[in-house]
Amino acid sequence: MAGPTTAERGAPARSRSGRSGGPGERRTGFRFPGGRHALIVLIAVVFLLIGGIWVLYGSNWLRAEQVSTSGTEVLTPGQVESAAGVPLGSPLISVDTDAVAARVLRKLPRVDSINVSRSWPHGIRLKVIERKPVLLIEKDSKFIEVDAKGVRFDTVGKAPTSVPLLRLTVAHSTVPSRFTTDRLVREAVAVRRALPGEVAKDTKAVQVRSYDAISLLLRDGRTVMWGSGEDGAAKARALTALMKAAPQAGRFDVSAPTAPAVSAS
Repeated sequence: MAGPTTAERGAPARSRSGRSGGPGERRTGFRFPGGRHALIVLIAVVFLLIGGIWVLYGSNWLRAEQVSTSGTEVLTPGQVESAAGVPLGSPLISVDTDAVAARVLRKLPRVDSINVSRSWPHGIRLKVIERKPVLLIEKDSKFIEVDAKGVRFDTVGKAPTSVPLLRLTVAHSTVPSRFTTDRLVREAVAVRRALPGEVAKDTKAVQVRSYDAISLLLRDGRTVMWGSGEDGAAKARALTALMKAAPQAGRFDVSAPTAPAVSAS
């Protein structure tokens, strides 16, 4: 009987399915890594993500429905909330808190800082810190409030109690150009902030004649020559010591804190 032909001897063995069973065979088709369980997990994660996005942006469950305000003293919560312009009814996650804060700061100069936060599931919280006047500039029978940073932030019809007046009596022709009115106001604020507690309460006015000639008028008529806004802590200590040593003096000079002086008037 004739043996197998050359073609038959060289042909690779095939499996019952008809595929070649050679060791170098490349199998076709795709199998998901990890099997069916991993595919189910992936589908579940996708559905959870889609559901979460829908809950945050598309549902009525997490909408901005109310605004609460804290920290107001002179302003009312209604004024702050009106300036904030929170888009009620929109998804809470989409409220631009930075834009809300910027609107309040732009429209209400009395607000020094504001924190805007989300209060899930339906609220926006506004926490404000108002500027407080440390000096007043009288103009046209009204009072411009100046805060501890030297910012003139509001004009009021009635002077707040215990806030001294700032009197600028500067001959600008004799003042170096670098000492603008704003700079002189900041110098006066620096003096006001450095005053000892009791002196601060008793100060009726801070008078600025030049950048290094700032004086105080106390409510009992006594005066203090302070000088510039520099060395505030040393001047405060010298003034406290002088007032204890010479309580009947009418004039105190601490412009040179290492050599303070007193006089009757």
